[in-house]
Amino acid sequence: MSISRIFDISRRSMAAYQRAMDATAHNIANSANPEYSRQRIIFSSEPPEILGGFVWGSGVKIDQVLRVRNQLIDSQIRVNNQKYYENNERSSVNGQVEVLFSEPSDMGISTIMESFFSSWSELAVTPNSSALRNDVIRSAEKLASKVSSVYEGLDAIKGDLFNSAKAKVNDLNNLLKQVQSLNTQICETSALGHPANDLLDRRDAVIDELSKLANISVSYDTTNAATISVGGTFGADRSNVVEFKLTEVNGQMVVATKDGNIPANINSGELFAITDTYSNQIPKYQDNLDAIMNSLVDSVNDIHMTGYSITDPPQTGIKFFEGYENGVLKINNEILQDPNNIAISIDGTEGNGDIAVLIAELNGKKLLNGLTLAENYSSLVSDIGNNKVSADQLAESSQLVIQQFEAQKASHSGVSIDEEMTNMLKFQRSYDASAKMIQIADEMLLTILSLVR
Repeated sequence: MSISRIFDISRRSMAAYQRAMDATAHNIANSANPEYSRQRIIFSSEPPEILGGFVWGSGVKIDQVLRVRNQLIDSQIRVNNQKYYENNERSSVNGQVEVLFSEPSDMGISTIMESFFSSWSELAVTPNSSALRNDVIRSAEKLASKVSSVYEGLDAIKGDLFNSAKAKVNDLNNLLKQVQSLNTQICETSALGHPANDLLDRRDAVIDELSKLANISVSYDTTNAATISVGGTFGADRSNVVEFKLTEVNGQMVVATKDGNIPANINSGELFAITDTYSNQIPKYQDNLDAIMNSLVDSVNDIHMTGYSITDPPQTGIKFFEGYENGVLKINNEILQDPNNIAISIDGTEGNGDIAVLIAELNGKKLLNGLTLAENYSSLVSDIGNNKVSADQLAESSQLVIQQFEAQKASHSGVSIDEEMTNMLKFQRSYDASAKMIQIADEMLLTILSLVR
C-alpha cells in the first residue's frame, strides 16, 4: 500500500467523522425540540481496490444519516389525537350549555316553572286578589324571560361554533398547503442525494396538527411524498392540494371541497365535534325544550279557556298564553293589560278558583312522553350533564393513551444527551486517530525523502 493511500484513507476518515460530529451536534442542539427525530449515522466501508492480486481497503464513508422514527407509533398518536380533541371540544361546548341552564339553582327553569304552578295554587285560595293575579303574571313573565335567555344562549353558542368551524377549516387548508409544499421540498432535496430529515420532521408535525382537526389518512409514494385525505376526500399530495369550505345546508354544517362541492365524511377530531354539536346536539336540546314549553302552553290554555274571568260581564274562551315559538313564550296581551281576564272561575261565579286548582295540578300530571313537565326538563338537563361527563371520560382515556405513545415515541426517536455525548467522544477520538495517521504518513514520507537526498 502506498503512502498516498494512507493519506487518502485518513482524509476520508476525517471527513466522515467530522460529518458524524456535525450530526451529533445537531441532535444535541435539538434535544428539547418536540418535533425533532434523532438522527443516526450509518457508516460503511468504501469500495475496496484490487492491486497486485490483493484487495486493499479504501477506508470509511457515511452511508446515510438515518432518521429514527416509528410510523406505527405516529399512526396511533394521530388516531387518538382525533378522539381526544373531538371529546375535549364536546366537553367544552356542553360545559357552556350547562352554564346557560343554571341547574340546579333558584334561577333555573325548573325552579321558575315550579313557582309558576305554585302561583296558581295560591290564587285558587283567593281568586279575586289583584296581587295574586299579578303574581301569576309575573311568574309567567319570569318563565318566559328565562326560556328566552336559554334559547338565545343556545343560538349564540351555535353562532360561536360556526365561526370556530370556519377558523378550523382555514387551519385545515393552511396545513394541507404546508404538506404539499413540504412534499415538494422533500422530493427535491432527496433527488439531490441529500437527507431531508428535518423537512420530514416538520411534515410529520403538520400531519399531527391535521389529525387534531379531523379524521385523516396518510400514505406515502415511492418518492416519500405524503398523500393526505380528509374524511375520505383527497386533500394534498406532492403536486396538488384541495381547498375546503364550510357551508350550511338545511341547518346542517357541512365541510366540502371548495371547487367540486364534494362533502368530506368527517367523523372525528375538533371539526366533527363542532359540526355535530351545531347540526344535531344543540338542535336536539332546543327541540326538547320546545316540546316541554309547547306542552305547558297547550295544557294551561286548554284548562284556562274553560274558565270565566271576573270582568263585567265574565268572559270565557280566553287563552292565558298567546303561544310559544323558538324560545319566545308570549302571554295573552289582554291578560297583561287587565289581570281580571285571568279565567279561573269554573262557572262564572265570583270567588270560584277551581280552574286555578286544575292548572296548579298540571305540575304533577304526566303531560309529555309519559312524564311530568318537571321530569322531562330534568331528563333534558341530565342529558346535557351526561354528555359532558361522557366527553370528559373519553377525552381523559384518549389522553392517557396519547401520553403512553408519546413516551414510546420519545424513547424511540428522542435525543439522549448522555448517548449523544458518548458518540461525540467516540467520533472525536476516531477523528484524532485519523489525523494521527496523516501525521505518521507524513513522517514516513519525510524518512523516504531524506534517503534520496
